[in-house]
Amino acid sequence: MTVSAPLAELRGITKRFGTLTANDAIDLAVQPGEVLALLGENGAGKSTLTRILYGLSQADEGVILVNGEVVRVNGPAAAMAAGIGMVTQEFSLIDTMTVTENLMLAGSGLGRVSRPAARARVLEAAERIGVPIQPDAVVGGLSVGECQRVEIVKALFHDCRLLILDEPTAVLTPQDVEVLFATVRRLTADGMGVIFISHKLHEVVEIADRVSILRRGRIVADVPAAGLVPARIAELMVGGSTTAVPTAPLGLTPAEPTTAPAGVPDARPSAPASAAPAALGITALSLAGRGRPLLDAVTLTVAEGEIVGVAGVSGNGQTELVSVLCGMTEPSSGSVHVGGTDITALDVTARIRAGLGRLTEDRRGSVVLNLSVEQNLVLEDLDRFRVGPFTSRRRVRAHVAALIERFDIRASAGDPIRSLSGGNMQKVLLARAIARDPRALVASQPTRGLDVGACAYVYEQLRALRAGGAGVLVVSEDLDELLGLCDRIVVMVSGRIVGDVPAARTTRAELGLLMTGSAVEAA
Repeated sequence: MTVSAPLAELRGITKRFGTLTANDAIDLAVQPGEVLALLGENGAGKSTLTRILYGLSQADEGVILVNGEVVRVNGPAAAMAAGIGMVTQEFSLIDTMTVTENLMLAGSGLGRVSRPAARARVLEAAERIGVPIQPDAVVGGLSVGECQRVEIVKALFHDCRLLILDEPTAVLTPQDVEVLFATVRRLTADGMGVIFISHKLHEVVEIADRVSILRRGRIVADVPAAGLVPARIAELMVGGSTTAVPTAPLGLTPAEPTTAPAGVPDARPSAPASAAPAALGITALSLAGRGRPLLDAVTLTVAEGEIVGVAGVSGNGQTELVSVLCGMTEPSSGSVHVGGTDITALDVTARIRAGLGRLTEDRRGSVVLNLSVEQNLVLEDLDRFRVGPFTSRRRVRAHVAALIERFDIRASAGDPIRSLSGGNMQKVLLARAIARDPRALVASQPTRGLDVGACAYVYEQLRALRAGGAGVLVVSEDLDELLGLCDRIVVMVSGRIVGDVPAARTTRAELGLLMTGSAVEAA
């Protein structure tokens, strides 16, 4: 690649939000045919920088150059005209329309052309990225990976030369990740530049040519990816070596050596559960949906002192399972027990009192944003601080101070909860859930959007719960997280459990086959 001629270049990019400098005089260049990994903890400035490059935000200082020429990127249309495309986790496709119709609706450089001509361009683009795309397929029937490929094709229709991929593997199966990486390699071989943003450091090592790391709005490292290991990248991201920083993929080391079995694990839920008493028992749990069940006779036991993971492609019943378990949705049939207590008919508050802890994926929806850290910490537990008809302020303050210290919450008790970072807000929710010593904890996407340091802290707390004898159910779309954290992993497809395997004796690829239903069909 020709280092002297960057495909795109940022010079002196600075962006302020009040007194906060999100990007501080950033210089960054992407070469033709290069995959540049842009990394950093949450709040480091990655999103702000890519929003500026794609025209969604304007820099206070600095310039953008494309092929050596200064360009004004004052909106996505200007970015696309300059050859800059972006694919995020949230796809902008209409489910009821075909692939071709979606691309025509988006004004994807087709102009006034006939539908057959537009269809032909879809096929040409599919050939370029090396994957089959059916131009007449209705988007609503496509998988997440297929929708992502359509978004990439959309960028190609704008003659994209620089493609920004923001957390592109977050909800993909391992097989879809392989297809994506093959696509990226084909595009860069054709001279395209790619900015790759991810928290999955082992993927960065696999796909990137160069790594640029942001910390507190500044570039602190810009190094070739060759020879880098995830542990070193994590150190650069957080600013020095620390035992709190994950070293394995996503910071997890399995409790036992992982020895992959020959072939795909049995697709039937037949792996033996722990002999310990059940902390959480789910029996024949069903939830009716429109035309098909959202949950289909789900049966699962989480033993005391066990962490069980729930894997699956997004939209296969995981969200509904958490909602039913936590009392936010009433099941059509089946039962839920915590210890020996049937909690099926109990409301949210009664379930908490019965020993069920909850950590839902919607952090902001789990707190009252207008209240303080202190108020949110005791929101579900005020009864324990009552002295007669009154609430003891002294007891509340002592309890909250102890939680802030124990869970390393970087805030004062009186700070508004809305002012906290995602990591600190998750610490508040963890503290609130764990303070009651739950017999069972349901944790949904517990580290989504968190940086490596915050992830390590969450893992530490979940493992401590297990060590204390609680049962933990972790729902996550991150297979590396589940493989490193859990004792067993179950896989959900179309609202059913289709596999139950020991985490120490399975692999990402095998779980991926279960997630796509391939192993079920072959069984």
